[in-house]
Amino acid sequence: MTVPRNLTRRVTIVVAALIVGLTASYTPSHAAEGEATTTITDHPGAPGTMLRQFEDLTGRPVGDLDKVLAVDAGGRSLTGDELDALVAGEKVDGVRVVGTMPGGRDILGTTMADLADGSYDGTDGGGTTTTSLIFASSVPDGRDWCLTMCVANGKSIWECLLSRRGTGQVLTLGLAGDTTVGGMKAAVEKVNGVAVTGPDTVATLVGDREPTAAEISTLLDGRDVESLRRVATVDRPDPGWALVDVAEKSGVPYAKTRAHIFTFSVPILGKMLAVCVSQDDGKTWKCSVRPWSGF
Repeated sequence: MTVPRNLTRRVTIVVAALIVGLTASYTPSHAAEGEATTTITDHPGAPGTMLRQFEDLTGRPVGDLDKVLAVDAGGRSLTGDELDALVAGEKVDGVRVVGTMPGGRDILGTTMADLADGSYDGTDGGGTTTTSLIFASSVPDGRDWCLTMCVANGKSIWECLLSRRGTGQVLTLGLAGDTTVGGMKAAVEKVNGVAVTGPDTVATLVGDREPTAAEISTLLDGRDVESLRRVATVDRPDPGWALVDVAEKSGVPYAKTRAHIFTFSVPILGKMLAVCVSQDDGKTWKCSVRPWSGF
């Protein structure tokens, strides 16, 4: 989707970042696609009003505001690669970081003009006619987030464009012969380009058939499927455990199909799940993860 002209002129962008340093080597960086647009007249509480309007327009939650990074782009539009670099804390030619602001309920109650200079201090900072704001908010469980770019069109009118970024794709992990809990964790980190801690827990599921791709996606969402039932959960499994031994160490007898759901922690962002399935008594494993696409 092409960003409207009035959203690209004389831009000072404020990027709300979920975390610094998340990039995804497996997916090309690109400009975000818009889902909905709205216009806001600035007033105390305008940021919160804007997000609620987008929830009404899309019928989907936009989540909680996390962090705000103010950037002066020197009057030009920024590419997806440049946004990625700024969020990762890198320098971009011709772009100046103005200031950062944490998210939270208080910041949703201020004015757009207050945020325009990158300092949440109750003043408008002046020069709001050349200012843009991009809010980022995370949807619970860290599986989806939204970028919302608002551009001043006059002194108090702000035009906003919502882009929801998600992680709908599911990737099969390459374990490179290391079918241990630690090897699976390394594969999760490699495919996502982000360090994780844990696994915090591992849930063991059993069933009579291999779950479908759609069911794997459902499991990665943290929901149950009809083909598998949960029979045990173990906290902090040892990285040295072989995947074939996890069921036994969890007190689970033999089953035709075994599945393990590993829960990892991603700094600041929340949780990430990996699902490993075996149909041959643990001789081979197919592990899947929902990739973190970053900004």
